[in-house]
Amino acid sequence: MERVGIVAGFGEYPVLLAKFLRQKNYEVHCLILCDQADPRILEHCHSHLCVGFGQFGKCVRYFKKHGVTKATFAGGVSKRQFHSPWLIWRYLPDWYTIRLFAPHFIFRTKDNTSDSLLLTCASAFERQGITMLPGTDLAPEMLVKHELLTHQKPTKSQWKDIQFGWRVSKELGRLDIGQAVTVKDQAVVALEALEGTDECIARSGRLCQGFTMLKLAKPQQDKRFDMPSFGMQTIQSLAAAGGKVLVIEANMTVLVGQQDVIDFANHNDIVIVALTQDDLARDEYCPENAD
Repeated sequence: MERVGIVAGFGEYPVLLAKFLRQKNYEVHCLILCDQADPRILEHCHSHLCVGFGQFGKCVRYFKKHGVTKATFAGGVSKRQFHSPWLIWRYLPDWYTIRLFAPHFIFRTKDNTSDSLLLTCASAFERQGITMLPGTDLAPEMLVKHELLTHQKPTKSQWKDIQFGWRVSKELGRLDIGQAVTVKDQAVVALEALEGTDECIARSGRLCQGFTMLKLAKPQQDKRFDMPSFGMQTIQSLAAAGGKVLVIEANMTVLVGQQDVIDFANHNDIVIVALTQDDLARDEYCPENAD
């Protein structure tokens, strides 16, 4: 059995990925971020170790002990934790972690954008001979294909919001601020930043109803980490906030619990569509008789 490691953060994606890899006859060894990962992932791991953010030396030793030379990041990590008071004393980093992240948090010679921090996380393993792979390379069937996922299509006004929001979301990603944007009547309602997708959705609902949300990959997306993903929590948050359209990028987004998400969206009259850049010039998903 080929061995593979998973560095698991919060969300359902790590659980689903571990399940897929077990079904593909991989021997799965999981590093579980304490107070972050879903405990259901343990059902699909051959071994596991619960670690804190500041224990990269311990992480490397664990993978080496189990003969893991290929691993992947899966799931999210709250960015707000990296800006908490007394960060170093709270997470008590080991010496290997201090050396790696000193340019970010001590000397301030590197920025603390998502891409910058995640590249440093990847280098923590790759410096020790552990190759970090995209999880979707190991289980490509998890990516959403190009299609309209729900019964209902966008209206003409919603399609204009999609075309407008796509440009905004891509620029947001290019600047490495976030992945999600909400729009209404070709105006930006909210942008995702440090607070995360669910908080962005909730804020949008307090400002208006019937908005469109786009959650897209960055133009410079590194597929090894921070791939756009969503599941029931996101679609339920969207419904509670009064959102009516969710746009994702085809072949660049992980959808967890696809059928349950689609059924919920259809029941709540929410449109979900997976698009590519080339779709924006066409009205394939926009009915001619829409308002």
